[in-house]
Amino acid sequence: MSTKFVVSASPHVHSEFTTKGIMGMVILALLPAGVTGVYFLGLRSLAVIAACIIACVLSEWAWQKLLHRKSTLSDLSAVVTGLLLAYNLPPTIPIWMAVCGSVFAIIIVKQFYGGIGCNIVNPALAARAMMLISWPTAMTTWTINGISGATPLAAMKAGTQVNVSIWNMFAGNMAGCIGETSSLLLILGGAYLIWEGVISWRIPVVYIATAAILAALFNHGGAALPLHEILTGGLLIGAFFMATDYTTSPMTAKGQYIYAFGCGLLTALIRTWGGYPEGVSFSILIMNVAVPLIDQYTEPRTLGAPKSNFFKRGLKS
Repeated sequence: MSTKFVVSASPHVHSEFTTKGIMGMVILALLPAGVTGVYFLGLRSLAVIAACIIACVLSEWAWQKLLHRKSTLSDLSAVVTGLLLAYNLPPTIPIWMAVCGSVFAIIIVKQFYGGIGCNIVNPALAARAMMLISWPTAMTTWTINGISGATPLAAMKAGTQVNVSIWNMFAGNMAGCIGETSSLLLILGGAYLIWEGVISWRIPVVYIATAAILAALFNHGGAALPLHEILTGGLLIGAFFMATDYTTSPMTAKGQYIYAFGCGLLTALIRTWGGYPEGVSFSILIMNVAVPLIDQYTEPRTLGAPKSNFFKRGLKS
């Protein structure tokens, strides 16, 4: 027989994507929004971005060097973590705080659990939450063109008028975190990742739609809110670039719908009745923790296996 078959262990289906390739495309998708943030918010934004990326890369290198582990710097995941963290910080944040947040993201949230693919929550968002709790004033001080002012979400939370036009929300000419202000470029970056097959449309679309619809039902900020709800704050960057993280999001399509709905629900609840104007970070982190449970109850039935009761599936050995 001329044909030979090779029997090998799974997996038998391979993707054309590599970790480095995926991270490279994520960086490419994020760059335009960052450039816009630097343009409107000032050159100090560039210093914050550089500090976060360098601190993340050096933290990962030092940790792996100390424990004599193989270096994973070439996969660019530390760069993506630094970039995402910087994009979630105000440009006025002290550099030392940005460095502390970066070290926390890499060492505590990522490396303590085994490195890339093992963390239970998104490192950049966990670091942002830590910084918001530790340094609330520095994390909620906003300036644009050298003038301090409230973000549109903060204005809506306080019940005051939002003095930012829809066009400026699209372009990014408003107070906010470095990488979250330009809605148009974040949408284009997310669309690029969906087009390339890096992320699925399910999580961002369901997340954004749920947050906007519930905000309208909750009457958060008034009649114009649904559009403001989408275009301001961290909803777009969170939905496209952080809620879709492979490690901390569900594997099944059904699970992704549940997860995205949960993120949108929690975001709307926190923004409407919580203590913070923004709710994206905490919403995604809470749902990250729920992902193993979601995966367990949305696991497809093995071909030929008997149907099991939904409420008993968690008791199986």
